[in-house]
Amino acid sequence: MTRIGQAVMLLHGGDREEARNRFGVLWAEIGECGGALHRCTLAHYMADTQDDPEDELVWDLRALASAQGLTGGGATDAGTALDTGLSGGTGVSGGAEASGDEGGAEHRDALAVRAFLPSLHLALAADYFGLRRFEAARTHLDRGWEALGTLDDDGYGDGVRTALGRLERRMRGSGAGR
Repeated sequence: MTRIGQAVMLLHGGDREEARNRFGVLWAEIGECGGALHRCTLAHYMADTQDDPEDELVWDLRALASAQGLTGGGATDAGTALDTGLSGGTGVSGGAEASGDEGGAEHRDALAVRAFLPSLHLALAADYFGLRRFEAARTHLDRGWEALGTLDDDGYGDGVRTALGRLERRMRGSGAGR
């Protein structure tokens, strides 16, 4: 997580290319078999470094699939199933990320990932909206709103709520939303 955090600092500092390079190295190390929290976090931020909107969508879908693998497969606390909007399978990995003595760490990671769900759905809604796939955008925007109960009333939670509201208004203004 330290190395992911260092690359995130590069991304937030404006060095998208170097952040993307570092995330790529980390993904090669942990890949599809790494811990779900690491995969989710890495894929979520890797999406933000992409130049192509389709590539950004793919990375955000990887982040959500990793989160769902850790949280039992439900997209939100309401238990909605993953609807990626892509043809073929969902790409959701199995939930057996850890067992036995690692149960405490897995539980802690699952709680951390649940707090990530509103942001993951927001990112996917924005991806789909940008790709003019409005039905999928609406689905993920709704799931983002549903998952808000996992967030505290703090700066992060307020920021996600504000961003969901902003995207909601953009969708309505474009005629794509309710």
